[in-house]
Amino acid sequence: MKEELVIEAVIDNLDEVNLFVHKSIEQFEVSKRTLMQLDLVVEEIFVNIASYAYSPNTGSVKILLQTDMEHLYISLTFIDSGVPYNPLEQSDPNVNLSAEERDIGGLGIFLTKNLVDDISYQHINGQNVLKFTKRLND
Repeated sequence: MKEELVIEAVIDNLDEVNLFVHKSIEQFEVSKRTLMQLDLVVEEIFVNIASYAYSPNTGSVKILLQTDMEHLYISLTFIDSGVPYNPLEQSDPNVNLSAEERDIGGLGIFLTKNLVDDISYQHINGQNVLKFTKRLND
């Protein structure tokens, strides 16, 4: 199944994005743990787009969602026309350091990379395209 949502990239729209994702996977028996992980990843990606892609202005984000009932996975692609930025190029934070010793930033994308099965970024035709895939049966 494939679905699409185009929405203004503002933090106030996060609930609508989560609702879009939840409705799309309601036919799967997704554990609370997996749903919480998915919510965390969606929040991290969407809030980063809303906060930085078009700053100080706003713009839209297109979210393409694909589910596979046979293999029990979800794939989400976030597409925006904001400032080119590949979050996957950011080096992982040293999680062995205390919070006070660690540099600010990078923890969200680090967490995202560890909660999904696959993640990729491309800059195509002036657009940031971030796609991740996550199994729905943990």
